[in-house]
Amino acid sequence: MEKVRLRDYLNIAIEREIEAHAFYTELMRRTADKAARDALELLAGEELKHRAFLEAYRDGEFGSQALRLSDVIDYRIAEHMDKPDLEKDMGSAEIYLVAAHRELNAYNFYKGLAELHPEGTLRELFLEIAGEELRHKEKVEYLYSNTAFPQTDGG
Repeated sequence: MEKVRLRDYLNIAIEREIEAHAFYTELMRRTADKAARDALELLAGEELKHRAFLEAYRDGEFGSQALRLSDVIDYRIAEHMDKPDLEKDMGSAEIYLVAAHRELNAYNFYKGLAELHPEGTLRELFLEIAGEELRHKEKVEYLYSNTAFPQTDGG
């Protein structure tokens, strides 16, 4: 496993949030479906909030509760860096499915980051962000199932 300093890890997390915001913004551009655009806009806004939190953490705004930025962490970042193939045109259902996959990766990422911290406020904050990512996944999976498998007159 690669050894990564916490500051580097936080910078990677911030970059992931920037990429996630750009990802959802690009998906918004690629669909004319208003419901899909609204859902993606919500997700993009959440990624900006996560970025602000991570930047505050990195910049020392949590004081003694934070891990030292020089602490070494053994973590496999590549597990959370897979990207879907976005070269083809996608319908709303596919967009929701791609978003659900990304939210699952984000959930796993923040859950892992929480596990690096001892019990306390920061661990709880990272678990809260992980929970938000899981709620996002739930929302886009709901949208996916209703788009991919619409209700018919027959039930």
